[in-house]
Amino acid sequence: MTNPGHRQPWLHDLEIAVDGPATVVADRAGGFDAPGTGLLVDDRRILSRHLLTLDAEAPVTVQVATTGNRSQIWACARNLGNDGPDPTVEVHLDRRLDGLTLTQRVTLVSRADGDVGTRLCVRVAGDGADVATIKGGREGGELLPARSITGGVEWTDERHRTRLTTRPAPDRCVAGSSAEPTAFEFDVTLSHGVPLEIEVRVEVERLARSQFDAGAGAGSVDWDGIAVEAGDRRLADLVTTSLTDLRHLLLTDPQAPEDVFAAAGTPWYLTLFGRDSMWAARFMLPFDTTLAHGTLRTLARRQGRRVDAAAAEEPGKILHEVRRGAFLDFGGGLSTPATYYGTVDATPLWVILLHDAWRWGLADDDVRELLPAMIAAMDWIRSAAENDLGVLRYVDDTGHGLSNQGWKDSGDSMRFADGRISDAPIALLEAQTYAVEAARGAAVLLEAFGAGDGQPWRDWAQAMTARIRAHFWVERAGQRYLAMGLDGGGDPIDGIGSNMGHALGSGALTDAEAQSVVATLMSPNLLGEFGISTLSRDNTAYNPIGYHTGSVWTHDTAIALLGMVKEGLSREAARVALGLVAAAVPFGYRTPELFAGDAIGHRPAPYPASCRPQAWAAAAAAAVVTGVLGISADVPMGRLTLRPMRPSPFGPVRVDGLRWAGRPFSVTLSADGTATVSGLPGEVIVDIH
Repeated sequence: MTNPGHRQPWLHDLEIAVDGPATVVADRAGGFDAPGTGLLVDDRRILSRHLLTLDAEAPVTVQVATTGNRSQIWACARNLGNDGPDPTVEVHLDRRLDGLTLTQRVTLVSRADGDVGTRLCVRVAGDGADVATIKGGREGGELLPARSITGGVEWTDERHRTRLTTRPAPDRCVAGSSAEPTAFEFDVTLSHGVPLEIEVRVEVERLARSQFDAGAGAGSVDWDGIAVEAGDRRLADLVTTSLTDLRHLLLTDPQAPEDVFAAAGTPWYLTLFGRDSMWAARFMLPFDTTLAHGTLRTLARRQGRRVDAAAAEEPGKILHEVRRGAFLDFGGGLSTPATYYGTVDATPLWVILLHDAWRWGLADDDVRELLPAMIAAMDWIRSAAENDLGVLRYVDDTGHGLSNQGWKDSGDSMRFADGRISDAPIALLEAQTYAVEAARGAAVLLEAFGAGDGQPWRDWAQAMTARIRAHFWVERAGQRYLAMGLDGGGDPIDGIGSNMGHALGSGALTDAEAQSVVATLMSPNLLGEFGISTLSRDNTAYNPIGYHTGSVWTHDTAIALLGMVKEGLSREAARVALGLVAAAVPFGYRTPELFAGDAIGHRPAPYPASCRPQAWAAAAAAAVVTGVLGISADVPMGRLTLRPMRPSPFGPVRVDGLRWAGRPFSVTLSADGTATVSGLPGEVIVDIH
């Protein structure tokens, strides 16, 4: 039975704002009291308590809006003002994160008949808890004692100094202890219709550096020109909200602040994750190569150089994640060093991202600089596949690393058709198809830049394609489909899952095979109202709210959508796109990392512990737009291709802020799918199919 004192906090009904390395997790009233709430900076909780009261009673929240780095709350003080059903004293909280600074403006407005006097009290404290402790549900430590300073208080943890001040100064300030929070008290009188504002400012200073104290990266990208208009305005609202969230998830590399990448998600994964960060950058390529360039360089800078079994590091390998220190997942058995390489797919994804970024106009000099890292990555791929089956596979030899090292990295994700969990070493289907795509992309880049003969890599890709065809196709109960992977004995893991969607568009499938994969993905056992489930509904292990055993992951469904478009199956992709957009609406267009595979009353049910925002979920909005337009670029060849969905599933669509080698252009799509392009250089060839 789960220890109620050690339960991971649920996030689905909390408000989360983020900017770079800082996150605010609060209840709907803006308070920090529920498990998991607080202000976190560099994976350390700076504020663990925050409670606002008027005459010792908390206001009642009416509505909340949170996007990116800002939360706005409209509440009412029901204990103040006129008697009767209508609230007459409003309490507005406007909370904004700017890097290491949190500004909170409390505005009181009275609609009561006469003056209203009240005592406003803000109680605050910090405990310095590490994010792993909070995620593990092991809260309740002592508070950090506060010291009085001019205009407020301050306290310190092992790595930070936190200073809190107010404007105006409070009438009373009682500095907190290890057992009691600091109290700021204001005696106020509210006149009818006259706003009264109090500002609380929290400023954090880093005292000791960790190995990965990244900066906020929102200002490093130019996305202001990106805009979507559609007959179905849900698409525009999703793009606006998602790109705002993604922008505030951006971090800068502490070793090279000019390089920006997307942190995986908040509050648990606010750092560099190879796979997550690359998928977010890849989704954004039609709009910007800056994110891809920064992500590629940041990962290349930390590419494996030696053999280190504890960190799963090998020469040429791209990392899984970087933490600010060693990571311990309480209750999960996971214990990894600060830089951990336990991933089988990040290395081919890095090569794919480099190739695709070049196609979208990443400068030749920038690509050329990264070619040595690409060659090292391809050497790792070739070496990793030198086994009896000739495939990429993984096993955790440490006993405390990730037992599964693809994107479905929970221990119970790889299931046979009868629900059994596969043993290791495991060869994932998608890792092999990524390797095929990477090898062909590397061949093109080697030859384009005079860095070598690409034919051996084309031959290697062809041989890998043959191995996929020989080992991964399953015949069961009259159905032919792609297995999730191969188990420790080389037998197919024959549970039906969403993994096969990643094979689409990779070049590893024939047209007939791609059609077969899409037919399986579109079957009722996988495709629900809002997306593709990670595991088939007829599997005995299916759990609609299981992490990788039936839930729907936004990015996973978006990858399949793009693959369908690449395979020329846009009609099926349109249905998937409509589901993803519909799923976002009940979440306020902040599509979470994942949600339940089964809906309730035509509404997606949240996965309660899901991060929100999550980079690849937010960037999936760009993938939906890319799929609707069917857009691809080949800047080196001077050719733009459009294969739009016909008819357009969202009615007339106009997309501004697309980029051709950094130059903005626009695409307009009529309701019937007729496309026009404007803003491109005259010499660019535009193919519309």
